Amino acid sequence: MAIFSYLLVFPLLLILFGIFFIVKQQRAGIIERFGKFHSVRQSGLQLKIPIVDRLAGKLSLKIQQLDVIVETKTKDDVFVKIKVSVQYKVIKEKVYDAFYKLDYPHEQITSYVFDVVRAEVPKMILDDVFLRKDDVAIAVKTELNEAMIEYGYDIIKTLVTDIDPDQQVKEAMNRINASEREKVAAQFEGDAARILIVEKAKAEAESKRLQGQGIADQRREIARGLEESVEVLNKVGINSQEASALIVVTQHYDTLQSIGSETNSNLILLPNSPQAGSEMLNNMVASFTASNQIGEAMKKAELKKNNKTS
Repeated sequence: MAIFSYLLVFPLLLILFGIFFIVKQQRAGIIERFGKFHSVRQSGLQLKIPIVDRLAGKLSLKIQQLDVIVETKTKDDVFVKIKVSVQYKVIKEKVYDAFYKLDYPHEQITSYVFDVVRAEVPKMILDDVFLRKDDVAIAVKTELNEAMIEYGYDIIKTLVTDIDPDQQVKEAMNRINASEREKVAAQFEGDAARILIVEKAKAEAESKRLQGQGIADQRREIARGLEESVEVLNKVGINSQEASALIVVTQHYDTLQSIGSETNSNLILLPNSPQAGSEMLNNMVASFTASNQIGEAMKKAELKKNNKTS
């Protein structure tokens, strides 16, 4: 009796499990009846007739991504690998087309990506490929949308996520970039050096101008002092020639005194003839005589002034 009960319950359980099935969220189930498409079942608990109906398959309604790497050549004959990421999904209203019209959607999408990339990239040089990668992505999306919409697939977005030239090309590009940066650096260094030279020349010119102005002011003051000295000496009865001789002798002794005050100074005596030496000696004697006369005259003038005052 127990064996008979088990034999009766087991088929009932099989029938029960054959009637009910579950479709998960964001998925769609395809029901066939006697091998022919019958209906599309959405997420939740679903029913089917055992033996008569069959769950042929399930499709995901989520957004999926397919990465395709395409190797192609640019307009300037550089081979480059381009990675294109395609985001797509099955259109909910076209589950039948997606399930029955296309066996291998990944291969179909890959073929279109290859076709579009190899049609667009050879029109560009390598630099433009980097700059206009969005144009390539848009071209791929447009072509895929037109082709895949018929099969029940919607292309959400296409992205060019990587552009990888040959290693030698990348090294050459890096060298070019480094050379350009070195060139710019050299230009800046040259500009800085030129500015430094110009500013230094301006500073030297200003220094020379101020130095010359100082020398001119010094000579002007010396001349004014000499003029005043001559006027003072003229007032005490010394003529201009004698005053000039006295001033020369005074400057001569001032110079000797200045030289003698330094311990490590050197005195250079220029060679001259005996006649020139005799003339210099006579001039010095005359200067000493004039100096004495001037001194006596100044004393007399001072005494006279004191007598008048008293």
